Amino acid sequence: MKLDVIKLDGAKAGEVELSEDLFGLEPRADILHRVVRWQRNNAQAGTHKVKTRSETSYSTKKIYRQKGTGGARHGDRNAPIFRKGGIYKGPTPRSHGHELTKKFRKLGLRHALSAKAKAGELVIIEDAAAEGKTAALAKQVKNLGWKRALVIDGASVNEGFLQASRNIEGLDILPTIGANVYDILKRDTLVITKAGVEALEARLK
Repeated sequence: MKLDVIKLDGAKAGEVELSEDLFGLEPRADILHRVVRWQRNNAQAGTHKVKTRSETSYSTKKIYRQKGTGGARHGDRNAPIFRKGGIYKGPTPRSHGHELTKKFRKLGLRHALSAKAKAGELVIIEDAAAEGKTAALAKQVKNLGWKRALVIDGASVNEGFLQASRNIEGLDILPTIGANVYDILKRDTLVITKAGVEALEARLK
């Protein structure tokens, strides 16, 4: 499939041939869901923790005698039944991550790229180069109509563009190695440089 290439000022800069294996697939929601779930689960800290009855700070002394009170038989106030007592079977630090094969992760990225291409939310630019001036880049982004956009560059990100884009709300830039399903689907517009297209095709071939 062919797509027009533009510059940051909106001028046309020719065409590019996109691989059908990357941008021409029929997007499958089940594949995208599995990869996004894998990403988000791996991102969870898993540091949640509660205190058990052996870790709370009340005395372990028996609170009243066993018989003759007319009340239930209790030992110390660290029992889960009491307020501020230990928690029974509460969360403990653990990893929420699970395995997903490299082959499936690559497939998910191909389907995410295809989903953007099919929805007409894919833009190819000649390069992501800027002089480091936020105001100038913000004006160009506004003229292009990008409100929530992700820019994927080649092996490395242009320093001037990175510096200029830091204070622009809704604009993010990643090198090719950082391209992932969650960030692609989260944005309204996916912008890829020509170098980014070449690097993605090499990465996902």
